[in-house]
Amino acid sequence: MGICSLNYQRAIFLDRDGVLNALVEHNGELCPPASLRELQILPGTKDALLKLRGMRFALIVVTNQPGVARGTLKKSTVEAIHRELLETLPIQGIYACYHDDADKCHCRKPKPGLLLDAARECQISLMDSYMVGDRWRDVEAGQGAGCRTVWVDLGEEKRPSPPPDITVHSLPEAVFCVSQEWKEWLR
Repeated sequence: MGICSLNYQRAIFLDRDGVLNALVEHNGELCPPASLRELQILPGTKDALLKLRGMRFALIVVTNQPGVARGTLKKSTVEAIHRELLETLPIQGIYACYHDDADKCHCRKPKPGLLLDAARECQISLMDSYMVGDRWRDVEAGQGAGCRTVWVDLGEEKRPSPPPDITVHSLPEAVFCVSQEWKEWLR
């Protein structure tokens, strides 16, 4: 889902749940939103993404949505959420894996398939790009694709191994760190 502009040579790949939108508590467990009504964009997200766009990064969401394969979430619901994100936030594309681990697909993070597919389709240089996510799977997928990695530590998981390039606590903090790195690289 989504269309990429060919005006970008680098991207910020973003996990969806916990990075762009809030996780929702269901039966004592934090989960992705199960309906459009439950979708809540995290504070500061739109402004942070606009700053990245101003730095000439393509913004591409790469998300695992195994609830579809497990039968706990309808694909049409996930796609409605994605349409809302595309309409609300300045992102160019969304690449989703609807499989579960047992499917052994190439696209389910921690495998880098979603990033590789997006980079090929959008003509993105992976070595000039970042993967931002809140799970070890996101960090490993970014590393496997050859991106710099930013882990949004929400206190839910232990630190990924191998470690990410940057550790932050929110998307706005990630944008600040990326902007500082790019200022150094441009010197």
